[in-house]
Amino acid sequence: MHPSRTLRALAQLLTYPDARLRACLPALAAQFEADRRLGPAARQDLAALVAHLGRRDPYEIEADYVDCFDRGRTTSLLLFEHVHADSRERGQAMVDLIATYERAGLRLAPGQLPDWLPVVLEFASTQPPKLARAFLGELAPLLNALHAALVARRSRYAAPIAAVLELAGERVRPVALPAEEALDEAWAEPPAFGACPTPPSRPDGAQPLHFVRREACAETGATARARAGAAHVPR
Repeated sequence: MHPSRTLRALAQLLTYPDARLRACLPALAAQFEADRRLGPAARQDLAALVAHLGRRDPYEIEADYVDCFDRGRTTSLLLFEHVHADSRERGQAMVDLIATYERAGLRLAPGQLPDWLPVVLEFASTQPPKLARAFLGELAPLLNALHAALVARRSRYAAPIAAVLELAGERVRPVALPAEEALDEAWAEPPAFGACPTPPSRPDGAQPLHFVRREACAETGATARARAGAAHVPR
């Protein structure tokens, strides 16, 4: 079985759990169960997450998602947050990653962030298995940092991160987590000229979407929906 369908399913599982995602949960569960490159523990943990998303109150799972991924750097799905934060190096890393996508004939829509993990997984799903495995393997340190933070929070979302590592041929490794800044401190701007501090600021809440054609979710294992516009693969 080609890994592309499972990578797309994992990408979709990590998007905002709106009604469209919830409608696709049975298809996602079937894809994970069918892919025997995932070990029994990985399949079991993914099934538990899918079941959890399917039976909980929609408002609760949406609030849990925001609380998990949008309120601090250690659990951010923006991978470069885990190594570059807001440094200049992050900007160059983003440029390099966009260039990688463009060399493969893929283009992000304006305003979308290339290091958002669902985008990264969608890109990997378009590549030959050997290249996809090597690409994800290079990101293993960042994935392990994210996995460790999710485990520390006892989040079921650790399951898809562990599955990505397994598909990349990597082991889940312990990572020493930095102290998490309070949310207001993480996004606060320094005062200008010693004047009164500016109020905390942060980017808008829109999230980029991943590369996907409009196909039935049962066929692709992923649909391109979240809280922002849609990225696309040029035909």
